Formats: sequence, C-alpha cells, structure tokens
Amino acid sequence: MVDRVSRSKRSQMMAGIKGKNTKPEILVRSSLFKRGFRYVLHNSRLPGKPDLVFPKFKAVIFVNGCFWHAHTCHLFKWPSSNIEFWDQKIKDNLKRDIRNLEALNLLGWRVMTIWECSLKGKTRLKIDDVVSLCETWLTDGGDNIEIKGNG
Repeated sequence: MVDRVSRSKRSQMMAGIKGKNTKPEILVRSSLFKRGFRYVLHNSRLPGKPDLVFPKFKAVIFVNGCFWHAHTCHLFKWPSSNIEFWDQKIKDNLKRDIRNLEALNLLGWRVMTIWECSLKGKTRLKIDDVVSLCETWLTDGGDNIEIKGNG
C-alpha cells in the first residue's frame, strides 16, 4: 500500500512523537503522586531509562505505547508502507525491551509494564483501577507484572 503522505512529511510526523512525558505516562504518575508515591523520572542510570523509578520499593514502571512495542492488542497494526524499515525497528525495540527487563532483574529491580491499551481505546480500564494495581504491586513486593486493556 502506498503511503498517503510524502516521505518527508511522514518523517516529520514520526519525529514529533514523544518518547517520554506522554499523556498516558503523565496520567499514571500524577495519579500515583496524588496517592503519596514519590518517584524519579526517566533515570538514565538504569537499563531502559524507566518512566518511573521507585527506589524505596526497588521497583520501576514503564508506560509503553502499544505500537512501538508491538503489543498484541487493537492499538497495534503493522505498517503497510516502508515495511522492511518498520519490521526491523519494531523487532529491535522488542529485543531491547527483553534485554532491559533482564538487566533490571539482575540488578534486583522489579518491573511493571503498563500498556497504552489499558489507559485508552476500547479496552481501557478505569484509571483508579490501574493505579490501585500499581499501589498494591509496589507495596506488596510482587514479581514483574503487566497491565493491559480488557480484551
């Protein structure tokens, strides 16, 4: 399928997509802050620069976009143009995610991944439910966990 916009316009559009301080991330962190949780943002000393780092709980939270991390939900669809580029890009992201998760675990950190589909779209959960899951996981010391949308 041919892209509807020019290559340069598509490049400009993709360059405008943020990697941190996204709306889903801000929603989660402001809700946790209101519940009294304090964290460090995007700690570059840790593998993968987690979105939220909770040193007190030796825990980190990633708020992942479903497209960029090839989540198997309604928000992810393989691009129909520039297929080779996107195939490589997304597969590299997945490999990096696995490496970062393993490295964090080796360093003694627990990891939570909150998927974009749990916060928006037709499968979204109530934000209070997502934050309650985060709170319970942080304080109870659970293993690595993912929060994804209903469906």
